[in-house]
Amino acid sequence: MIDKFVPDVAAALNGIADGAVILLPGFGNGMPETLLVGLIAQGARDLTLVANAGGRDTGPTADLLASGHVGKLICSYVRADSVAGRLFAAGKLELEIVPQGTLAERLRAAGAGIEAFYTPTGADTLLAEGRETRTINGRLCLLEYPLRGDVALIDAWQADRWGNLTHRESARNYNPIMATAATLTIVQTRHIVPLGDIPPASVHTPGVFVHRVVHIPLETAPA
Repeated sequence: MIDKFVPDVAAALNGIADGAVILLPGFGNGMPETLLVGLIAQGARDLTLVANAGGRDTGPTADLLASGHVGKLICSYVRADSVAGRLFAAGKLELEIVPQGTLAERLRAAGAGIEAFYTPTGADTLLAEGRETRTINGRLCLLEYPLRGDVALIDAWQADRWGNLTHRESARNYNPIMATAATLTIVQTRHIVPLGDIPPASVHTPGVFVHRVVHIPLETAPA
């Protein structure tokens, strides 16, 4: 019988190694905050964190960066006055800036098996320095590669024991594409539902991409 639920956060995060590439969805809603707190306690170091933005001074992302466990951050934006901004300015954090749409497409490409693609985004900016460009249909385009993760930490509203997921409203954001782009997909879900309760058309992330699920009820999630 397939049952992807694990008993607790420690079991969900077991085996994450030093140097792992961690995919972290969410901007506003949809962030797996309990798993992030658990990742700090788990202790893996020299991580590469892939996220939409570098975060602020508070919250689990800032706490993870401040813990010193992250060596590199790949994201679309970093505030200068933030934990990430100050770590970068101090030479304690490597930073790679990727435009938001390109970031999403690099993740989608990783899940879809696309080995490279061209985009006009960033092709005439500093982001293109030293990189391959090509004129396609009269537009200068920049060569981009897929962005694969060792681990994706995913937030879900509902999950069944096969790992089929729904994501609530805007919390959907990066969760489905990051789940497809990682070798190991770990999910925190607010609700457990019986197998078959999620209509096929409402499965936002199919269980084939999910490996471990831990139940985090709303009342126990970080504020």
